[in-house]
Amino acid sequence: MLVKFKRNFGITISHFLLILSSLAILLPILWVIRTSLANRLIAYKIPPVWFFTPTFDNYLTIFDKYPFQQYFVNSLVISGIASIVALIIGSLAAYSIARFRTGDPWLRLSMLSTQMLPPIALVIPIFLIMRFVQMWDTLPGLVLAYLSFNLPYTVWILISFFQSIPVEIEEAAMIDGCSRIQSLVRVIFPVALPGLLSAGVFNFILNWNEFLFALILTGRNTRTLPVAIASLWTQQGVNIGAVSAATVVTILPVVILTYVIQKSLVRNLTFGSVK
Repeated sequence: MLVKFKRNFGITISHFLLILSSLAILLPILWVIRTSLANRLIAYKIPPVWFFTPTFDNYLTIFDKYPFQQYFVNSLVISGIASIVALIIGSLAAYSIARFRTGDPWLRLSMLSTQMLPPIALVIPIFLIMRFVQMWDTLPGLVLAYLSFNLPYTVWILISFFQSIPVEIEEAAMIDGCSRIQSLVRVIFPVALPGLLSAGVFNFILNWNEFLFALILTGRNTRTLPVAIASLWTQQGVNIGAVSAATVVTILPVVILTYVIQKSLVRNLTFGSVK
């Protein structure tokens, strides 16, 4: 009886802590959604009004008064291209290190050390380089900047995934007539797909949320969503409803992408490499 009580008490405490942790994350997001659907009077009212008629005026404002559709496309193009290129190059580099010990262990340590530098220490040199090669205020320039600090981390993540795949699978494919490249594409990549998807989503979220480099390396027509949201804070005040609506627009694609990839991850994790 005492053992059962201790077990139930432990489960209750665990659930209580999990609920508190979830609320700490969800409540600010729910409050932003609530504010995005409120008019200016209700959004600033203290004490807050909990029940009101929702309105989409804030969403209409950010797309009519500000070209947020252009900023959305900029973020989508930059994050998508940077993530795909980093995944292609990073997977080949990680495979080479995992299978042939290329530059190991010093190369792996040097890749990890690039993440130890604060971004503010890199933004000025990268800005000067982009100005020199005339790629400042361009989408390719920001893509290259994101690759410079996301690619090493992508390689470092994917090395462990390729090392966990038995070499015998690849050797069996080459015995059956596959070349090294064919076995990599047809056997290794499908087996490592959960890791590739995880690294791709991680890259996309980092690029999508990045603010400092986007602020320095973009202009009015090439700015991304985080920079566009910051531009809503002016000397005339803050339209908190528009800021909340823009925040919801920024969060929504990441939530959808994570939900879709999560289903794919679960399906591929249960997919065996040997039938």
